[in-house]
Amino acid sequence: MQHLIRTSDFSKEEIMGIFDDAREFLKFEPNEILKGKIIVTLFFENSTRTRSSFEIAAKRLGAEVVSLDVGTSSTNKGETIFDTVANINAMKPDAIIIRHSECGLPESLTGFVDCPIINAGDGKHSHPTQALLDLFTIYEHFEGKTEGKKIAIVGDVKSSRVAGSNRRLLPRFGIDVNLVAPDCFKYEGDEFKQYNNINEIIDELDIIMSLRTQLERHNQIYFESLQEYAKDYCITNEVLGDRDIILLHPGPVNRNVDISDEMLKDPRSKVLKQVTHGVAIRAAVLKKLILK
Repeated sequence: MQHLIRTSDFSKEEIMGIFDDAREFLKFEPNEILKGKIIVTLFFENSTRTRSSFEIAAKRLGAEVVSLDVGTSSTNKGETIFDTVANINAMKPDAIIIRHSECGLPESLTGFVDCPIINAGDGKHSHPTQALLDLFTIYEHFEGKTEGKKIAIVGDVKSSRVAGSNRRLLPRFGIDVNLVAPDCFKYEGDEFKQYNNINEIIDELDIIMSLRTQLERHNQIYFESLQEYAKDYCITNEVLGDRDIILLHPGPVNRNVDISDEMLKDPRSKVLKQVTHGVAIRAAVLKKLILK
């Protein structure tokens, strides 16, 4: 049985297979390959795109989705998350999708289940399906020619699980990853080039991935306001100029903080394309893990 906890759980060949399936699912034709299957979603953190994307993907493949309201679950009565998952597993679902604020928790649950666990985001650690859909968006835009492409991941790279998963995944496909952040949000490692300002590298880039400033994951306030942060890190039309660079963001976008209103409307922005791709990629992941 295979789980998806981090992107390294899939080989390059498996990822290319997922991309092949995703292209088919992008046709949004009727499909019932998961008819009779039951998928449980457990989201202990807020989510709009990821949760709805998984649920729509599952239903488009004919599966039934049980979305548990963790706010009224027995965890509030003192039941451990391990017992909660063990009890859900005893009901014989075909997959469990979980998001949690604790790094490593989805992986720690794999010993309590007889079905695939899919990590929908764990703390600052990993968000594998987001990285897969990001790579798919890049791969499709460049018609598979990703080798040597250069990306700047801009913003709170220290706290972002999206940045973490992309740091690990994109280099496997020949993409040169660079990080742009203020000192307080810098990645604590030396295997990637890091910059203080996007202008230091803008002329070399093919892709920019802007990130949300995750103030809820920091114990102290680094900026007097998000507007102060935006002065140096908001991606605007002035920043991009007429350069042929595509713009990504995992969402939710803080408008005029992460990306300007104008740039979100620009054809170079692939933010909504990522959302569409997310449904297809997650459908492909569900097919792979459930029908394996």
